[in-house]
Amino acid sequence: MNETKQYGHFISGDFQVPSSDEYIESINPADQSVVAKIAKGSRQDVNAAVSASKTASKAWAAMRPLNRGRILVQLGRLLRENLDMLSELESKEMGMPLAAAQMTLSTAAEYFEYYGGLAPTLQGETIPVGPDQHSYTVYDPYGVVGVITPWNAPLNQSARSIAPALAAGNCVVHKPSEHTSLTTLVFAELAVAAGLPKDVWNVVTGYGDEVGDALVRHKDISKVAFTGSVKTGQAIGAIAAEKIMTVTLELGGKSPDIVFEDADLNAALMGVLFGFLGNSGQVCLAGSRVLIQRSIYDKFSEMLTNTVDMIGVGLDKPFPALGPMGNKDQYEKVLSYFDIAKEDGAKLLVGGEKAEGENLENGFYLKPTIYGDVNNTMRIAREEIFGPVGVLIPFEDEAEAIAIANDTEYGLAAGIWTKDLSRAHRVAGQIEAGQIYVNYYLESGVEHPMGGYKKSGIGREKGMIALKQYSQTKNISIKLI
Repeated sequence: MNETKQYGHFISGDFQVPSSDEYIESINPADQSVVAKIAKGSRQDVNAAVSASKTASKAWAAMRPLNRGRILVQLGRLLRENLDMLSELESKEMGMPLAAAQMTLSTAAEYFEYYGGLAPTLQGETIPVGPDQHSYTVYDPYGVVGVITPWNAPLNQSARSIAPALAAGNCVVHKPSEHTSLTTLVFAELAVAAGLPKDVWNVVTGYGDEVGDALVRHKDISKVAFTGSVKTGQAIGAIAAEKIMTVTLELGGKSPDIVFEDADLNAALMGVLFGFLGNSGQVCLAGSRVLIQRSIYDKFSEMLTNTVDMIGVGLDKPFPALGPMGNKDQYEKVLSYFDIAKEDGAKLLVGGEKAEGENLENGFYLKPTIYGDVNNTMRIAREEIFGPVGVLIPFEDEAEAIAIANDTEYGLAAGIWTKDLSRAHRVAGQIEAGQIYVNYYLESGVEHPMGGYKKSGIGREKGMIALKQYSQTKNISIKLI
């Protein structure tokens, strides 16, 4: 029998034994087998990583942006060259179907390629204030940025924050989820071998209350980017307020996906299903509240239910079959919402139970689930479930659709399905969310800025704006004498 491989922290271009000499088992959610063991980090390990990144930060910031960009583009190419290996590893660790893992990792490569190309474009401006003054702005990096990423799309989420941070001239200390650290660790090693200076990106693995807390509180961390739950985001925000530190927080969502009576229902069918079933519903942007105009409610809800019933569950089923929940805790959380839905009196149309069958017995598999005639006051309509669960909410007219869509503490994304261009613009303008999809859902590119309104977050990831989010603006004004 092969011995389970152990991974230390990746600091200063090499794997380091954790100060605790303790490791965490990484569990395959498809069968509960142990994939690997990762280092259980401590404050001491965080200190070592931050110190290494701080040492490298001046040289990295001083590097010609064009050259920084070339390195990032090379990292994108490197990821593509190792796409099959990394996809297989991510599929094992997270339970994502292989085809889906390949797609998310291709996007991870795009982040490095995109921000590599943008690195030289972060340029200041001259400000006209009079003939006897010369005033201009420059963009300085923060120095060392802490990046904390979730388990649901590991390397994709890592690249989304790390690529613009590096492009802007920052060094990064990265804490991936304790559930899914392997692809990040493996790729960080490949990156150094390909030419990334060894102390520019350091990775410390472990639990949030140990590694994450130490990272956020560290005096030499000048900015934190976090993707995850509202509760943890609030805790990070409180620490950041004490430090007077900038944060980017991409938090939860309970996004509405609105289907008007004039929509192309065949196009909307697959778009809506992908919106709440993509990655088995484990997506912060998931369009899990499906608002359907009452005149087409019966027809479209039947279309959704019949199609969902044909979607397979299991990694051996053809794509777009659903993989398992990413970990046991999330599996049990979603199961609890099936009971909550019963208590609330929601009408179960399909699913609502664990999936059973060949090769599923040891995994965290759930059936794709739809509840009908849901009231927006129900818990399944208000709380982020983060699983393959869609709730159908009828509405009468445009005004009611907007009111229901905005009746939430979240504001991450929304979808609109209509053939009426005026309606699309009108409704999009009134929805309180940072990302609006019209006649498609969840397929935006790396070029599109993303972030939340309300409790869905602070700041923006992706797009050109992210470069400035990882930079500090300095104004220099000179009196000409």
